[in-house]
Amino acid sequence: MTEKNKILQGTIKRHPDGFGFFIPQDKEHADVFIPAHAMKSSMTNDSVTVMVEKERDGRFKGEIIHITERSQKKIAGVFTIMNEKFGLIKDEGKGWGKDLKIPMEKSLSAKKGELVVAKISTYPDEGDFTGEVTEIIGDAADALNDIKRVVVTQGIPEEFSPETLVEAKKFSHNPEEKDFANRTDLRNISLITIDGATAKDFDDAVYVEMTQQGFHLIVGIADVSHYVKNKTSIDKDAYDRGTSVYFPNFVIPMLPEALSNGLCSLVPHVPRLALIADMQFSFTGEMTSSKFYEAVIESKARVTYGEAQAVIDGEKMEKFSHVKDVIFRCADLAKILMAKRFKEGSLDLEVPETELIIDGSGEPIDVVKSERLFAHRLIEEMMLAANVAVAKFLSGKEIPAIYRTHEPPDPMKIRMLEKYMQNFGSRISLGASEKLQKKLTKALHEFKDEQSQIIHILTLRSMSQAKYTLENIGHFGLGFDFYTHFTSPIRRYPDLIVHRLIKSCIGLNQYRLMADDDIQTAGTWLSACEQRSAKAERQIQSIKKARFMKKLLGQTFDGMISSVTKFGLFVLLREYNIDGLIRLDDLGLEKWEFDEENLKLVASRSGMSYSIGDRLRVTVSSVDVEAGQINFVMEGKEAVVSKRNDKRSDKRPSGGGGRNQKFNKNNLKKADTKNNNKPGNKSRFESYSKKPNATESYSKKPAYSPAESSNEQKSSQGYSVPKAKYASLSDYLDQMATKNNGQKQSQDQSSYDKKKDSKFEKRFSKNRQNSEKRKPTENDSGGVRKARPSKSGRKTKSR
Repeated sequence: MTEKNKILQGTIKRHPDGFGFFIPQDKEHADVFIPAHAMKSSMTNDSVTVMVEKERDGRFKGEIIHITERSQKKIAGVFTIMNEKFGLIKDEGKGWGKDLKIPMEKSLSAKKGELVVAKISTYPDEGDFTGEVTEIIGDAADALNDIKRVVVTQGIPEEFSPETLVEAKKFSHNPEEKDFANRTDLRNISLITIDGATAKDFDDAVYVEMTQQGFHLIVGIADVSHYVKNKTSIDKDAYDRGTSVYFPNFVIPMLPEALSNGLCSLVPHVPRLALIADMQFSFTGEMTSSKFYEAVIESKARVTYGEAQAVIDGEKMEKFSHVKDVIFRCADLAKILMAKRFKEGSLDLEVPETELIIDGSGEPIDVVKSERLFAHRLIEEMMLAANVAVAKFLSGKEIPAIYRTHEPPDPMKIRMLEKYMQNFGSRISLGASEKLQKKLTKALHEFKDEQSQIIHILTLRSMSQAKYTLENIGHFGLGFDFYTHFTSPIRRYPDLIVHRLIKSCIGLNQYRLMADDDIQTAGTWLSACEQRSAKAERQIQSIKKARFMKKLLGQTFDGMISSVTKFGLFVLLREYNIDGLIRLDDLGLEKWEFDEENLKLVASRSGMSYSIGDRLRVTVSSVDVEAGQINFVMEGKEAVVSKRNDKRSDKRPSGGGGRNQKFNKNNLKKADTKNNNKPGNKSRFESYSKKPNATESYSKKPAYSPAESSNEQKSSQGYSVPKAKYASLSDYLDQMATKNNGQKQSQDQSSYDKKKDSKFEKRFSKNRQNSEKRKPTENDSGGVRKARPSKSGRKTKSR
């Protein structure tokens, strides 16, 4: 066996798009990408044997040669009746690769829509994927309880008004001939959609052709503004929502389904109304011209990211033979645009996403890394180009418009990020004179694997919050002087505003411009809606991850410290993209000090320390599903808990010893993880007293008193496991950002100028002061420059 090709044993993680990731038993070996055609019939978490090959770029690619053990013997889901002979459980989470077929005589007389448990009888490699119902749980609607709670907590509108539903019923299934009047007919153009496997609303289609001067790019966007008029009930409901909210296997759409999944969705082989961004590029990636117009289009193929990647990689796919040349030309243009951006110093920030594999009962069956394929970058390059072209167009018209803006980061946050990077071994100074995006990109490229993931997340958290504003102050993260949102009007209201503004500018009289105050008000409201949606999506992720980890209580995993705080360590698991907290009390009987300067926890007696990047073996000690909190302890250790009825507990050091009890691992699975938070209860970490020196000691902080016990988790023995203040590292960073922003707003600017970070402040002050709307110059080429691919915030595209 050569070094280049070798056989490895391990676990497979199946992605909804069909490809997978192989996690080797050999802990020193990197994860391996498995293309869809090499997955065979493997299901997520199966034990497999893989032939691994190292590619030129240093990454590993493999092919499954044998499935050694099946992970799933039973599955749960919603029962659907196919015909008189068969029912099935659909592969909602795309974790099985195929729907489970169930003979009706083995269905226990289950009814359509009931939640059932089925035992797998035969797997796909044995022929059909079949099973039999072993238990009928009941009404499947109960599976959405997690989502319902989050929706209510975040105040997200869930039901459309009766007036909106009445208006939606008036729409036909397809456009009518009268709708085609005065539109450019592009139905003969081979436009295609490229989206995620689970996407149902297709709001953009693309086409690229070669010209003597370079490339001709057509981006067709669903013409939502043709159907959603001002002052209608549908428009009011859409504005109140601001955006669609995407949960695992569930979506709260901005528009009624008749529009979002029907009349406005660019499904293949049917005519659809679109607003076109028509652009010309040179062979070096400079945008030389752009124009905008209404059209009628017909998508020639619905392609998933995985399928597009397979075509680009040279795999023969007969069903896409008629559009493969379009995919290749899109790839060629995307590569040129990316090369241009990176050469000009684009911030190349890639934050791995978590893909929750959810069964039909709402239960998480796996947590996998969502792979960023080149196909994702391909389609995002097309969308970035269109967004830039539209922003330049609106700015050139000198009308009130809504822009997607992003201020430079706070110098204090960049200084802290620099500390994080230095703890990982980086020597790059982010305070050098070179452009910050270039310095950040160079630093990010120094890190690999789990370290890279953590640093990319921390870098993203160091950035300012992007917003919708009237003033065009540019987009720091993308490196654009002109940027707006145009490409997703089905799921984002700002895009709908932009469509109406474009139509007014190109002479369509039924569309009106907006006043400055109205634009500013809309920008503030829609930014808040976006943040509300993002928070809800993060919250449900935390809850589902906690629900998944509850099944693994007492089990031990490899992890790496992703953050060090004064109250403990956040640890990211290698096998799952899940982080949890090791509380300070659970680190042992030592007196621990937080070294803020070097971001370490140090034991004053032994000198032992914990830093970001340290690798650990941790055991899942407690889980609170409702709060989305996960606690770990070191392998072989037990969680320290306090006796609820001991009134003297508030007088004892919590660093260990005394009458503090230990939580026995044998009773982990009996733990009651119900969240009993009550208003007015203080978190333990809110009572920390700070010392005047640089490092802070927490060995003398009071333990939990009976008054605080409602913030604890009880074990079956009557002891309490204190709950963390933060659900996860993301939650901690979010809360810290909110806290810091509040403090910053209350500070006087003169006191801020006295801080040590004057070298950063000097460099960024000019950008912050220059809030005057930028205008294209006469010789502005309109080119896409200094951009980066936006991160895919949903299963399809977020730009």
